[in-house]
Amino acid sequence: MIEVELLVKGHSDLGEVAPEVKPSDSQTSVAIAGQADLEWREMEGDDCGFHYGDGTNEAQDNDFPTVERSRLQEMLSLLGLEAYQVQKLTLQDSLQISFDSMKNWAPQVPKDLPWHFLRKLQALNAEARNTTMVLDTPPEAWPAEKESQMEEEMMYWDPAEDAAADIYSFSELPMPDTPVNPLDLLCALLLSSDTFLQQEVLLKMSLCQFALPLVLPDSENHYHTFLLWALRGVVRTWWLQPPRGLGGFREDSVVLSRMPTFAFVRMDVSSNSKSQLLNAVLGPARRQCDRFWHRDLNLGTNPREISDGLVEISWFSPSGKEDLDVLPEPMAFLNLRGDIGSHWLQFKLLTEVSSAVFILTDNISKKEYKLLYSMKESTTKYFFILSPYRGKRNTNLRFLNRLIPVLKIDHSHVLVKVSSTDSEGFVRRIRAIMCGVARSPCRRVSVEDMAHAARKLGLRVDEDLEECQKAKDRMEKIIRKIKDVDAYKRDELRLQGEPAKKAAQVEREFCQLQWVSEPPEKHRAELRRRVLELRVQQNGQEPTSGVQEFILGISSPSPSERQYFLRWMEWGLARLGQPRPRQPPETLLTLRPKLGGPSDLPEPPWPEPLGVDHFLRELGQFYEAESCLLEAGRLPAGQRRFAHFPGLAVELLLGGLPLELVDGATLSIPVRWVTGLLKELHVRLDRRSRLVVLSALGVPGTGKSTLLNTMFGLRFATGRSCSPRGAFMQLLPVAEGFSQDLGCDQILVIDSGGLISGALASAGDRFELEASLATMLMGLSNVTVVSLAETKDIPPAVLHAFLRLEKMGHMPNYQFVYQNLHDLPLPSPKPRDRRQLLDPPSDLSRPATHLEKQGGGFRTLAGLAERQHVWHIPALWHGVPPMAAVSLGYSEAIFELKRCLLENIRNGLSNQNKNIQQLIELVRRL
Repeated sequence: MIEVELLVKGHSDLGEVAPEVKPSDSQTSVAIAGQADLEWREMEGDDCGFHYGDGTNEAQDNDFPTVERSRLQEMLSLLGLEAYQVQKLTLQDSLQISFDSMKNWAPQVPKDLPWHFLRKLQALNAEARNTTMVLDTPPEAWPAEKESQMEEEMMYWDPAEDAAADIYSFSELPMPDTPVNPLDLLCALLLSSDTFLQQEVLLKMSLCQFALPLVLPDSENHYHTFLLWALRGVVRTWWLQPPRGLGGFREDSVVLSRMPTFAFVRMDVSSNSKSQLLNAVLGPARRQCDRFWHRDLNLGTNPREISDGLVEISWFSPSGKEDLDVLPEPMAFLNLRGDIGSHWLQFKLLTEVSSAVFILTDNISKKEYKLLYSMKESTTKYFFILSPYRGKRNTNLRFLNRLIPVLKIDHSHVLVKVSSTDSEGFVRRIRAIMCGVARSPCRRVSVEDMAHAARKLGLRVDEDLEECQKAKDRMEKIIRKIKDVDAYKRDELRLQGEPAKKAAQVEREFCQLQWVSEPPEKHRAELRRRVLELRVQQNGQEPTSGVQEFILGISSPSPSERQYFLRWMEWGLARLGQPRPRQPPETLLTLRPKLGGPSDLPEPPWPEPLGVDHFLRELGQFYEAESCLLEAGRLPAGQRRFAHFPGLAVELLLGGLPLELVDGATLSIPVRWVTGLLKELHVRLDRRSRLVVLSALGVPGTGKSTLLNTMFGLRFATGRSCSPRGAFMQLLPVAEGFSQDLGCDQILVIDSGGLISGALASAGDRFELEASLATMLMGLSNVTVVSLAETKDIPPAVLHAFLRLEKMGHMPNYQFVYQNLHDLPLPSPKPRDRRQLLDPPSDLSRPATHLEKQGGGFRTLAGLAERQHVWHIPALWHGVPPMAAVSLGYSEAIFELKRCLLENIRNGLSNQNKNIQQLIELVRRL
């Protein structure tokens, strides 16, 4: 058999490619095959300890090493997560407002790390994975007597005198940090979290452009988990360029998108870092992002205790910009942590789902050869990346020659990378290989396809839980009937048609009569009659089959099944509107308007998409109609059918779902429905019903929903293409230990959504309606955040609301937030800028001008701006979407704003806190 001088010469700048390895004649080929078969028969007799067919490790099942079992328990104990192995951490646990919410604190002990990670991740902080701990009291500040006591004890401690002595007895003194590998922290936290918190963690990680866990190892319980459900919420946007015609952006779930997939694995030892190589492949050198945690990062060299066997996934998404797109199409990248010999099941999965597998190694030994020989039936393409100076030259040559025919590879599939190799050239070579694989007929898979392969290998898939599948089946019953969205709204959601719009208009007229000095009684009676007539018409309807199925879904006695059903509904309904034309790379968080003020932004060219809020709005209309008839004496209390609807909706609110406060279709407040919700909430919260109301106002596209979501971890819809028109509210619980100090038990957060369009006074009725709604939202609030895109663009409706509330004597705590939406340098806030911020616009309506003449409103507001905060928030993205991460400056500025808001609430600067009963009365008055 001919050995090839592979590892001595032939180094090129593009990564050293091995000379072609092939037998000299057919006799040599027969010899190779015969020897491989012989070694394979020998291998079958060996106790190799891996059987991947049923997804279990037989040797481990029979004699599972106790050191592995205790390693996980020790890590959970170190991080303070032992208590969450049965009763898992929930999403609501992570959202609670506590003392820590106001501090930019650094972890001091390992038990701080999970909470520190969650807080940083909620704020989309790029440093969330940093597990460095700091001592509250540095060693140089330790008391002298403590230090001398420790030295004395160490000097005179003798284990021979005390057999039970513990060498760790000195740990009560402050010691340097206990290093925890960030991947261990992530695995421990996910193993301790329920599926909904797992989903939220992965969603936030994706926005930070971190690689996401795909297979979560759990060696102690003898199974690994494929995280299909946890990835369901992750959406990617990419530029799609057809062979002919104009390109455009496409947005889809990563779970459903099929694309070429490349796996990177390590065999035995490799002096080259997989993760660093992957980071280099995924981005241009000048804008490289650390998507995969690697050895050169802080604590990257710390030993992994429980995260070996973790499979991570990341994606490349083209932006349509030639200077940024290092690859021509979307691609997925998989990274196995640990050696393939120790994690055979995960390696087998990667070979079955990947278009190509890159194997990094310094040595190819007999054990590794046997592993690779067993893959001889695989159709996956294999590439080797070797570091010859640390390898065993002759052994590598011998086994490579034997693997050539087995894996169907040639010399171009073997690359050599040493310290002198041109790194950028080598990365270009890797990309060229990937492009070649993608151009040829190759395997293209989605994450769902990967999950099917994982099931066949015996891995547990998180989505296969019975509650999750029951909720999915119920969702599919509803979605299957939706052929045309507009027709479905008309036929199935009947109460939201013309009767609802007419009733809202009549009730609005009736409310306006309260401000007339002597309204004609005849007109008042006529309005009552028309409203009653419309409500009778609505009450005569029955819930359709789709609405009844939805009611059954949110009525499940299992809280988890209800949450699964809502998530399935959100995704199922979102897919009904695809494909949708997209403009340049907006974001998963918020759209980036083109240069110009918000008033330049056009209305969305597509209709409002069908969402869960439409089904809840239908429930609200049934309740409104029934309550109206009850008030008029037209319906006996004993004949009510829909009195339980507010209770169903409040359960969803307490579970973290935003509920509609202002109907986006009629731009009105369904007072009876909102009152019913608040009464039910008062009952459920019992004695913990003291509220602070925080609202955010601004025109769509100014980043207000993104701001709230980043600040508090909320779930308000973002992006002008998917944001509903109505105003929504979500509840934030305050930790019991902090509620007395903060002065409230709950924070009710209101997002104005698409209510404020920036209409000018010339828009007539639209302007008056927006001004009234802005007045109502700000009148309910203790704290109001006004989100601005430019320094002089307070929407006229919001400005009008300021003047009305000032005249009423209601002045909540205002925060003016200028968000840099165009990546422009931020000016430092100056007093002159603050005065200009509230200069009166020239197009104010006559009522506003009248108020100004009477009370000096603008001068008062300008003074208010001097006293209150005007915030300048940096640009959201660091780089160009869709591959850009959230900038660290944005995250830190949002945290400072959050700290300021909570500080103002605690110091009583936010107006008097309310209980729910007072809020109900305020809703009725406003």
